[in-house]
Amino acid sequence: MSQLYRSGMRGTSVTAEQAADVQLKLTDVGRRFGRRVVFQNLSAKARSGQTLVLAGANGSGKSTLMKIVAGLLPPSAGQIDMRLDSLPLDPVARRAHIGFVAPDLTLYGELSGAENILFFARLRGIDLTREDLISLLERVGLKGRGRDYVGNYSSGMRQRLKYAFALLHRPPILLLDEPTANLDVSGMEIVERVVLEQKTRGLVVVATNEPREVAWADVTLRIDGETTA
Repeated sequence: MSQLYRSGMRGTSVTAEQAADVQLKLTDVGRRFGRRVVFQNLSAKARSGQTLVLAGANGSGKSTLMKIVAGLLPPSAGQIDMRLDSLPLDPVARRAHIGFVAPDLTLYGELSGAENILFFARLRGIDLTREDLISLLERVGLKGRGRDYVGNYSSGMRQRLKYAFALLHRPPILLLDEPTANLDVSGMEIVERVVLEQKTRGLVVVATNEPREVAWADVTLRIDGETTA
């Protein structure tokens, strides 16, 4: 029987980091909801040091495919093979090794930005120091705004906070669904830096229909089934 990663992040320090060997392979992946076929026969391969872009029009199923890659939703057909340092990750185990930025990520408006980050850090079992917190807020462009209630954040600030959540455990796999939504120019530049940095430690998967973001791709999977590399 193949060995599977099942370990969580309990007791992990946010300062621990090393380059990871990530392999991702999609083989004839399909998804349907009832009679409606969202997509079918999607195949692609990507590895550490690369950005895989899932490109397609609105409603083509990009977000659905991202959730399948993340292990949050099963495919109706085909399979996802994700490996970390040559060992297979089952859908549950993937979650400890993935950072995910998505439009439907829940934020708690009655808490401050810093309190939101600390809450999610505790859920992952991460010991986040004050210095770690300040550094993370600065990295995503929220320096000096950590004490503000998230309910008073602009849509762009909320998007930046989602990046703080995704990066706090330094994941080897980063999934970005509509990565620059609601961001200004400086926010877009931050995301581009994050993508470049992530490629030095693992894999990036991006779901988008924005030409600027499609251009980040080392491998492109179009939801119509066309794969380019």
